[in-house]
Amino acid sequence: MHPALTILALVAVAGVVAGLARRYQRSEPLALVVVGIGFSFIPHFLDINLTPDLVLIGLLPPLLYAAAIRTSLVDFKVNRRAIALLSIGLVAFSTVAVGFLAWWVAPGISLAAGLALGAVVAPPDAVAATTVARRVGMPRRIVSVLEGESLVNDATALVALNTAIAAMTSSISPLEVGWDFVRAAGGGLLVGLAAAFVLAMVRRWINDPVLDTTLSFAAPYVAFLPAEEIHASGVLAVVVTGLLLGHKSVVLQSASSRIAENINWRTVQFLLENVVFLLIGLQVRPLINSVRHENLGVGQVAWPCLAVLAATIGARVLWMFGIAAVFRLLRMNAWDWRVSAVVSWAGMRGVVTLAAVFLLPADTPQRALLALAAFTVVAGTLLIQGLTLPWLVRRLRLPGPDAAEDALQTAGLVTSAARAGLAVLDEVSTDDDPPEVLAELRTRATKRSDGIWEQLGRSQSELEPPAAAYRRLRLQMLSAERGSILEARDSGAYDDEVLRRALMSIDVEESMLDRVDDAAARVDDELTTPTKRAGDCPHLREAPKAVRARTPEGCEECLRDGTRWVHLRLCLTCGHVGCCDSSPQKHAAAHYREDAHHPVMRSIEPGEAWRWCYVDDLLG
Repeated sequence: MHPALTILALVAVAGVVAGLARRYQRSEPLALVVVGIGFSFIPHFLDINLTPDLVLIGLLPPLLYAAAIRTSLVDFKVNRRAIALLSIGLVAFSTVAVGFLAWWVAPGISLAAGLALGAVVAPPDAVAATTVARRVGMPRRIVSVLEGESLVNDATALVALNTAIAAMTSSISPLEVGWDFVRAAGGGLLVGLAAAFVLAMVRRWINDPVLDTTLSFAAPYVAFLPAEEIHASGVLAVVVTGLLLGHKSVVLQSASSRIAENINWRTVQFLLENVVFLLIGLQVRPLINSVRHENLGVGQVAWPCLAVLAATIGARVLWMFGIAAVFRLLRMNAWDWRVSAVVSWAGMRGVVTLAAVFLLPADTPQRALLALAAFTVVAGTLLIQGLTLPWLVRRLRLPGPDAAEDALQTAGLVTSAARAGLAVLDEVSTDDDPPEVLAELRTRATKRSDGIWEQLGRSQSELEPPAAAYRRLRLQMLSAERGSILEARDSGAYDDEVLRRALMSIDVEESMLDRVDDAAARVDDELTTPTKRAGDCPHLREAPKAVRARTPEGCEECLRDGTRWVHLRLCLTCGHVGCCDSSPQKHAAAHYREDAHHPVMRSIEPGEAWRWCYVDDLLG
């Protein structure tokens, strides 16, 4: 098969299978591995062999970087103890536990080879676990811990693997093992910091989104290659660089550069992740064929592979519950047993495991059996844990992200940001500034937050919120404008560059309108963690949960004046019912301004019970 056709078929199959799995709410990694296994038995179709260089140099750095730039550095710091226990402690424990078991059950392998296999199967794959975690609504802190673990555990596992490989040919002292780890971790950290600093300095001088994205594509290898050259951890260097550049992106990049980088890296990540799991499945037939040459019976092959799979799963479970028990004995904060159960079961392995096993020397006894055992761990964890993890999360009833709470927090945050912008406008504006410009700026500042508040409920009178009406009508106008420009293009009366600029302006505005609903319902953990909370507000603490409404049928002033409202708010001091800030008259806010001794209001929309303090700008 021609190489170009192979690449095209690989991308096409990965995209179709992943798209169908996403559409029908199935595990994408598991579906791709199963399809890959089936295709591996078709002669001369997608005949691709994984090599360590292809995965560990070609695929792993960009995959880690794409995950790192989208990982919250704040969350990483908050969860650093849990991440360290999993990515360092658990990897070491799994390496030793699986290594000794493999040495015992596998025929003809040394203890060093067994420990090498333990290091190979020790690190879980981020994509496999978090894909399931996000689909089933796992608590965000667990997802953050799993993502953080997967960013660091590959570095620990590769150091352990290199140490075990060295022990296969010569004796190694504990001092040498410790030095290898310090050199890999310390060197990777320093190179990552240096690469992030250099890239940040260069990025300050780049305003073109295309050039900025080009620099971003080079960033993983700017960190990885120098670290590997000095025998440090290139994996850790890439993670450090990605975390820092992602955290500083708001300061270093323009808005257009951040948007372009986000879209481009999401595309790269989607392709690489799905191609990787398809490649895993495609390795089945070559692995089986290589084991046949070892002249081993079915029992001699199946028993070690299944034992290694069981040990890999069991080591994680034992470590999680053991650490929790130790913390409780020491009277330290420990995870609830339900959290420990879910994290212990979210240990699906991925491509690093399968690629790392090929780093074993070619003359390693039973190398083919070790490779098949590594594949058994990857496929087995994806099949067993991947299929049962959603059931376990639902069974344990762990509280997942609340879309309504997210939208509520987003509304409060955006409102505070809008007020900060208006305060700056009042400071910098002068008497020479046109009044209509100032009015338009104030309208734009409040319209975004008002639109998000409108997402939190429906109107009693089923009135379409103003932001929704604006979006509906504006989309129809943009469609007509685009049609007019296309007619002009077909007439040949305008230059192509002029037409492209006109279409671009329409595309930009339409893309912003398309994101309104997502912006109201989705929010990152960093945005949902305000520095002040409801418990810090004395008004919210003292205000009742509810009072009798004076006019439960609607806004008091709107009923009197014959005007319309969008959403209703209840004053928790006197029972006044007013309309929200998206309503034309904004009677709820006006009621507070008339009497500052009535600081707290509550939404009385169906299904809502949130409160708002006008004094401290806090939700409760």
